[in-house]
Amino acid sequence: MRKDHRPYYLKRLWFNWLEFYARHFIDPHLDSLGENPFIVKPWHLILFGDPIHIGGNVTLLASAERKINLTVWSEKEDADGIVIGDHVLISPGVRILAANSIRISDNCMIAGNVYISDADWHGIYDRSSSPGRTSSILLQNNVWVGDSAIINKGVTIGENSIIGAGSVVLGDIPANVIAAGNPAKVIKPLDREPFVTRKDRFDNMIELKKLYNKYDRKQLKGNSTLGWLRHLLFPRPGD
Repeated sequence: MRKDHRPYYLKRLWFNWLEFYARHFIDPHLDSLGENPFIVKPWHLILFGDPIHIGGNVTLLASAERKINLTVWSEKEDADGIVIGDHVLISPGVRILAANSIRISDNCMIAGNVYISDADWHGIYDRSSSPGRTSSILLQNNVWVGDSAIINKGVTIGENSIIGAGSVVLGDIPANVIAAGNPAKVIKPLDREPFVTRKDRFDNMIELKKLYNKYDRKQLKGNSTLGWLRHLLFPRPGD
C-alpha cells in the first residue's frame, strides 16, 4: 500500500480503539501505566509476571510477527521487576526479561529485536534450576539501543549513549559515547552538542494530537468509505 486510503473518521476510530484497548485490556495487567500511552496493536504486547511499571507518553510498537514481550520471573518478593520511564520508545520484537531489576529511564529508545535480560536463567553446572545468577540492569536517561542488540545482566549504560546494532553488551558503558561490537566497546565519544530528547517533542501531547489531527484531515481529504473498500477488494496499480 503506497498511501492511506482511509477516510479521516475511520483513522480516528482506529486510534480511539487503540486507546480504549490499552486502558481496558493492558492497564489492568500492569502495576502502573502513565498518561498518553501510544501502543500500536496492543494485542501483540505480551505481559507476564509483576511488577511491571510503564511511564507516561511512551510509544510501544508491536506487530503480529514481532511481538513485544515484557516478562518478570522472580524468586524475590521485593524484586523491582521492569520499570520503564517516561517518553520511552520500544520497537517491534523487543524482549525484556527480568528476574530482579531492569530499569529503562526517561527518553530511551529501544530498536527492533533488542533483548534485555538480567539473569542467566540457568546455572552453568546446575541447569535444572532457574533463574540462575542475576544482576540488575540500568539504562540511564536518553540511551539509544540499536537493532538486535543484546544487553546482559549487571550492565549500566550511561546517559545519552548509543549502542550499535547487533552489539552484545557485557559490561558497563559510560555516558555520552557510542559503543558497538561483541563484546561492545566504546568506539568514540559523542560531540558536545545539545540533545533534543523525546520529551522535547512529545511532552505536550494535547497540542501534538491537535497537530496530527490537522495533518490527517489534510492528507486524507477526498478519501471515501467506498474508495477505501475498493482498494481493499480490488487494488489497482499505484494503490
